[in-house]
Amino acid sequence: MSSLKPSQLASYLNKLVKSELLISTMIWGPPGIGKSSIVAQIAKEAELHFIDLRLSQLAPTDLRGLPVPVPPKAGDTNGTSTWYPPEFLPRQGKGILFLDELNMAPPAMQGVAQQLILDRRVGSYTVPDGWFLWAAGNRKEDRASVFEMPAPLANRFLHLNLEADYESFKNYALERNVSEQVIAFLGFRPTLLHKLDHKTPAWPSPRTWELASRLHLANLPVDAAVGEGAASEFQAYLAVYNDLPDLAAIVAGKGNAIEFPKEASSRWATTTGLTVRSQKPPEVLAVFQWLIAKASEEWVQLYAADVVNQFQRRKQLANLAKVVMKDPAIQKYLTHYSHLLTQ
Repeated sequence: MSSLKPSQLASYLNKLVKSELLISTMIWGPPGIGKSSIVAQIAKEAELHFIDLRLSQLAPTDLRGLPVPVPPKAGDTNGTSTWYPPEFLPRQGKGILFLDELNMAPPAMQGVAQQLILDRRVGSYTVPDGWFLWAAGNRKEDRASVFEMPAPLANRFLHLNLEADYESFKNYALERNVSEQVIAFLGFRPTLLHKLDHKTPAWPSPRTWELASRLHLANLPVDAAVGEGAASEFQAYLAVYNDLPDLAAIVAGKGNAIEFPKEASSRWATTTGLTVRSQKPPEVLAVFQWLIAKASEEWVQLYAADVVNQFQRRKQLANLAKVVMKDPAIQKYLTHYSHLLTQ
């Protein structure tokens, strides 16, 4: 099973939705890398209903429903019962029914889920047409408390394996206003984006770095979120911010006398900080001109990729193109994005 980055998984799932392929899909991956948030975002972008069920927290009757006696008909001495399904299962419309933590559910619960996934029904309940059945779970190597998935159930799924990826996290983090210090630090130390540690309850993952960002912005230590090792490296990295160039002056077009830093750690902090501060096309133009004059090509290209992604998410690429595409030197770095900028 090949691994997918979060952006690749999102693209794959989007194609399933657009093609209306109602194929049961299982997403595998370690905890904390955003499996459920990616699915929720897919539903939001496609304007689909989204129901997130944590199967490990349910009992079989929670999903199958409860038996209710049916009064016997006149002259019939044998009564019957019917199953009343739970109210949280969809009855109409289109959406994604997401069965999270599927393989953390005990075998009895997985047995009920198996009927739902294989037959799109359980008891007297039937999944409406137009609803996707997707699931997610952790792998055995993640040391999660998982149960073996029955072979008949596994054989009815598409199986997708998700891995942590800094570029995908960076795009997400810029959109969610995650601290620029966290983004820059992980660019400098990407191996700390996700580092499962079975010896401590706090360890770095995309989920916990987002929590760490909130703690950092509140002037609180981040070790409670990402663990002591990652927190100490992050704290040491913050020292580079004492010697950064004047980013506000560069964004304002007043950076002619300012040099690009020599240390890699400072270069990550500078480029990330300029990306975060580039909110308007004239600011992008000023930063581009400074980077082209002061930095090597790799840093200009890094800035180009991030700023185009930012303006694309805000649907402001047309405004950006009007300003920056007039400069021949900048056009060189935007060749890969010309199809976006000229739309």
